[in-house]
Amino acid sequence: MISRKEVAKLAGVSEATVSRVLNNVGPMKEETRARVLQAAAELGYVPNALAQQFARRKSGNIGVILPFVPKVHLFSTYYFSEILSGIGETAKRCGYDLLLIFREPDDSRDYAKLFRTQKIDACIVLGSQNVPEERSALVELKEGGFPFCLVNQRFEEEEFLSVDADHVAGSEAAVRHLIEQGSLRIAFVNGPAQYSNSTDRLEGYRNALEKAGIKYETQHVYVGNYSRKSGYELAERLAKEIQIGRIDAVFAANDRMAIGLMQGLREHGLEASQHYALIGYDDSDGSRIISPRLSTVAVPFYEMGKLAAARLLNAERASAPSELRQEVLPVSLVQRETSDRKNKHH
Repeated sequence: MISRKEVAKLAGVSEATVSRVLNNVGPMKEETRARVLQAAAELGYVPNALAQQFARRKSGNIGVILPFVPKVHLFSTYYFSEILSGIGETAKRCGYDLLLIFREPDDSRDYAKLFRTQKIDACIVLGSQNVPEERSALVELKEGGFPFCLVNQRFEEEEFLSVDADHVAGSEAAVRHLIEQGSLRIAFVNGPAQYSNSTDRLEGYRNALEKAGIKYETQHVYVGNYSRKSGYELAERLAKEIQIGRIDAVFAANDRMAIGLMQGLREHGLEASQHYALIGYDDSDGSRIISPRLSTVAVPFYEMGKLAAARLLNAERASAPSELRQEVLPVSLVQRETSDRKNKHH
């Protein structure tokens, strides 16, 4: 193997100069550049691809774009803390630091600027929404050749690198379980439609009903915003439906809404597993602590974070980008007390 040292010796320059020429970094006299390239060619010197990647690295940061939600402590939410822990572990292992970038709802979404100003070398977008401003910001990244990955969000019409979970199968399993437990009038509390996982869960809910021969009714679908408060606020409407027997079970698109709903329904004298069955989604810490314990769907958020970072950082090191654009990880149903209707009063 020819070393950089030998190239430097033949060209009559320092090793640092050879490095700068081969990585095209910094200002350089044309004559020096030509001399180094000539020496490298004569000796048949092939730079190590990995060393080149590291030399070209501008910031050593992997950026994580997060939504800024007033009054919500993002890092205390199970979803974000798990994904970030996964990203952080892989980044550290690959010698990168994390740079967190908070996106205010009304901010301009100039993600490409983060690359142009050399703040980051790759970027992961969390809480991405299917709205025109977001889509055009991501298209700009893709067209600029900037490495980025979406977590828990897909855009059907655009082929962006993404890591997701199988939310269609997850919600289908949840609703099927409620049906198997004897529930036939199942309400669904979903999140906003601009998230692909909300659309996926609605699809899973419909699939399960259809396969069981139960008619899908739009009035049984409620929409919250994934916060505990939004679940709590829907309790009043759902309480009436449960009391008159129009609803006997609820599937909520995340645990926080399920827990809020459970607390609100309790104020109306309705207890989960006694007066109605309930399943949440995420398998968050809260689902294990609340009483009765919440049945839910476990999502591998930590693994999704690890995988998203690995896809980006390994692609940084490999010359050929990975072919698989969209990875979908499996989820699993966790049966606890709230979906057990054995003590249902007829």
